[in-house]
Amino acid sequence: MAEQIPNNCRYTQDHEWVRADGKLAVVGISFHAQDTLGDVVYVELPPVGAWVSAGKAFGVVESTKAVSELFAPVSGKVLKVNEALVSNPQLVNTEPYEQGWLIEIEMSAPEELGVLMDAAAYETFLHSTH
Repeated sequence: MAEQIPNNCRYTQDHEWVRADGKLAVVGISFHAQDTLGDVVYVELPPVGAWVSAGKAFGVVESTKAVSELFAPVSGKVLKVNEALVSNPQLVNTEPYEQGWLIEIEMSAPEELGVLMDAAAYETFLHSTH
């Protein structure tokens, strides 16, 4: 299955995505990341109210192949975590950009979005690393 890279997201070199609406930002991992990981069996996320910092680890995703840290694309306070992933972590595989989102944060510095890749740059990045 070929990756569809949504245009309404920004991307990190660690394959996280962020979809911003004002100061609110939803964060997840890209199709490429979940495809590389294989079947996700467990996701560890920060508690609501926690602070995440751009470029710093905020959680872990565990698959049948590996355990990988999750890195925040932007800084802010965690407003929501995707509780559905507790009982159904496979949503990260089946719907990485929709039902498989990880956390929602209130961004403290929305300008951090400016250093992230848009969909076209992320696609170029993916092709340059393979």
